[in-house]
Amino acid sequence: MTLEDLAAYGVEHMDDDAVRSFLTTQGTGVLGLPTDGAPALLPLSFGYDGDETLYFTFVVGSGSEKRELSERAEAASFLVYRADTPFTWQSVRLTGRIEPVPDGERNTARDALENAWRPDLFERAMAEVEVALYRFVVADWSGIKQTGLPPGFEE
Repeated sequence: MTLEDLAAYGVEHMDDDAVRSFLTTQGTGVLGLPTDGAPALLPLSFGYDGDETLYFTFVVGSGSEKRELSERAEAASFLVYRADTPFTWQSVRLTGRIEPVPDGERNTARDALENAWRPDLFERAMAEVEVALYRFVVADWSGIKQTGLPPGFEE
């Protein structure tokens, strides 16, 4: 089905301001990285700078698949979604490139990561393991949402 077909059910396109607002209020998503076979899908917490960059904290060690795939990827995808009810949900798909955060941008990354959700396990582990900062520079995004009952379901 196309977005036009889904519009009859209350699904609508999110404009750039709606996408930015959504990304600002969220803290988790799924990073898609290319591999020789099926893409690697990695759930991650993220921070958003309010413009065109997402930031990730990678807990890495020797032989980190996440680090290896990120550093060889020419392009990546990221999906952020929220589903509160069957008729209230939002989804944003981003494409872009992922790369280590340059030293001069580390404070920006830390500020953006303030809203990132992290399990307590990661918070405790970060004191004992290597942590790397990566950024996802957005080339394109698209978002859709449904924010209420579709036509015909209202009372």
